[in-house]
Amino acid sequence: MGQRLLPIKLDSYQPLREVVCETLRTAIIEGILKPGERLMEIQVSEELGVSRTPVREAIRKLELEGYVVMIPRRGTYVSDLSIKDINEVFEVRTALDVLAAGLAAERITEEELEQMERLLVELGEYIEQNDMQKIVEADSAFHDLLYSASRNSRLVGIINNLREQLTRFRSLSMSYPGRLKIMLGEHTRMVESLGRRNVALAKRLAGEHMANAEQTLLKNMLEQSQVSDEE
Repeated sequence: MGQRLLPIKLDSYQPLREVVCETLRTAIIEGILKPGERLMEIQVSEELGVSRTPVREAIRKLELEGYVVMIPRRGTYVSDLSIKDINEVFEVRTALDVLAAGLAAERITEEELEQMERLLVELGEYIEQNDMQKIVEADSAFHDLLYSASRNSRLVGIINNLREQLTRFRSLSMSYPGRLKIMLGEHTRMVESLGRRNVALAKRLAGEHMANAEQTLLKNMLEQSQVSDEE
């Protein structure tokens, strides 16, 4: 692993292990640390300018989230995204999103609908600016509001447990050319279905949104793999 991680600024209110974890997670999501690449504690700690203890704690958390794998007597490696992993996560998440959309269509308030419409405007602006960090934040806020509108705290809790796994998938899907504007259209139609209190349509649109995200992710991974093979 070359020198690609910038030293951490030690002025955050978060525990150092959390800052290290976020830094490594972002590097994996953005492809700075690539699938199959070995992570060595001492090298990571030197690049980030921290001791090995928070690095070790961060790596353990990333293992639980599925970002890295620890192989006895061999070391820690950035995990590969297998088709099986993607299918399993999307199967569960699609079922949950469809349920949340159906419940939200029955229970969402006018204030929440207005908030979702404002988020759509923001999302459109960030897409025009090509600000990926803001796009991801706005998209996450949109879905969080949808889940909250379901008025089912247990459903929200289960979805949150999948959050980190889906974050990695989301970034790969969104980076595919043309996906962002299609996604904005999907979100817009979903809000319209919620405003009409159309449960069946909201559920169908939520399912289609997740299916399109998965298909785009797989297409992006295939094309990246073909480029790597050519190199």
